[in-house]
Amino acid sequence: ELQKKTGIKLLWATQNLFSHPRYMCGGLTNPDAHVVAYAASQIKKILDVNHKLGGENVVFWGGREGYQSVLNTQMKREIDHMAAIFKMAIAYKEKHGMTAQFMIEPKPREPMKHQYDYDAMTTISFLKTYGLDEHFKLNIEPNHTTLAGHDFEHDIIIASQYNMLGSVDSNTGDPLLGWDTDQFPMDVKKATLVMNAIIDMGGLSPGGLNFDCKVRRESTDDQDLFIGHIGAIDTFARALRIAAKIREDGTLSKMVKTRYASFDEGFGKKMEEESLTLEDCEQYIKEKGEPVLTSGQQELYEMVLNRFV
Repeated sequence: ELQKKTGIKLLWATQNLFSHPRYMCGGLTNPDAHVVAYAASQIKKILDVNHKLGGENVVFWGGREGYQSVLNTQMKREIDHMAAIFKMAIAYKEKHGMTAQFMIEPKPREPMKHQYDYDAMTTISFLKTYGLDEHFKLNIEPNHTTLAGHDFEHDIIIASQYNMLGSVDSNTGDPLLGWDTDQFPMDVKKATLVMNAIIDMGGLSPGGLNFDCKVRRESTDDQDLFIGHIGAIDTFARALRIAAKIREDGTLSKMVKTRYASFDEGFGKKMEEESLTLEDCEQYIKEKGEPVLTSGQQELYEMVLNRFV
């Protein structure tokens, strides 16, 4: 009723398989089958609720899907169990005609010392290994990306280029802190790199930008919460305009195209087409000799970007 009254739609729903003490050793990867069954029943419940509310996505965040010590852990067995439950979820979704997109949200650690869905590439590899990649995409939280030792934009770009980006938890973290601070994103340059990737993939639907953010403890005025949300959405709106101008200008894209031009024809093109052998590479070097050093021109790229920001 409230949805009809307000027009607000549900972007995604998720199940909490990490807060309750029963999940202290994991949800889907718990060594106790009873606990895993409990976690699976929670997934069923949230799938039903999400479907009833018209939710467009379902996110799986495995905060406890990992381990503290290898001494008491069978890693592959736990990961096998997680994949098995995901397959149950897919079967239930298809059985009941549900259309919500399934997504996994990577994070390297916290609360577990090591989580199995460490980052985008790890999660994509997991999905492909277990034949789940056609049913899942990724919900990327940049704060998790930086905790994994990558740049803010890294996992979003990787996921988008592999056609696995489903949604973005639009927050940021403090690079000097080793935990999830969930700050409002206010860095226009970083947001521009994100929006450029989203434009490249033709948009983010059915996902979106979800502000998984909190004001700082010292921000005690009521208006701070409003300012945080307004400032963050303005940051991404400005970033979208900048990314569009960068694409319209074309300078950066032409520079990148030139950098990889050797793969557009001749020997490089054959290499991309996987039609060469190691013997072919050896013969090519015998004929061509030592490669000419080519500058990466990072400073020039950064200067060009600064013209737009």
